[in-house]
Amino acid sequence: MDESALRQQLAMLGASLFQRGYSVGTAGNISVRLPDGYLMTPTNSCLGRIDPARISKLGPDWSHIGGDKPSKEVFMHRAVLTARPDAGAVVHLHSTHATAIGCLAAPGETAPIPPLTPYFVMRVGRTLPVIRYYRPGDAAMEADIHAAAKDAKAVLLANHGPVVSGRTLEDAVHAAEELEEAARLALLLRGAGARELTPAQVDDLLATFG
Repeated sequence: MDESALRQQLAMLGASLFQRGYSVGTAGNISVRLPDGYLMTPTNSCLGRIDPARISKLGPDWSHIGGDKPSKEVFMHRAVLTARPDAGAVVHLHSTHATAIGCLAAPGETAPIPPLTPYFVMRVGRTLPVIRYYRPGDAAMEADIHAAAKDAKAVLLANHGPVVSGRTLEDAVHAAEELEEAARLALLLRGAGARELTPAQVDDLLATFG
């Protein structure tokens, strides 16, 4: 997909996430890897109203080379995309249920959402590290996110929200959606003794779809 088409897709998927309540106001940001750099949603922009022509463009060294000024959380995307050379996009949201899990789980926890459904395992994986709390916009979190992302497709920022990667932009959005649904299920079933997938079933899913 060429850059123009990716800009259109980013705006369309951002609007879809916003319309369904996965982000509110100017919360959340999205990035996409290009052959010659990166696209990123601009700072203080609403995912529901992204102008494809004004999406920020960053060079291979992450310097701002076109469009509006990028999100102040550019370091978050850099942390994941440099840790995961197979990833083509990153989605950061403040989705309600995933953020709730990030308020309940202890920093350092690696499985705050149990393997309740196969699609959660297939899209998010075995681990979901919880990164300790940092003030929004604090670049000091980059090292922690980078280290965690080497072995995880997604991380949860304590009291903040999820950061999810995917092979393509569409994959990253689907994984972020699946993470939010898994978080909702985990909260709904909390304390109910829900049946989880067994380690063997998780291994089978990852061997087949991971």
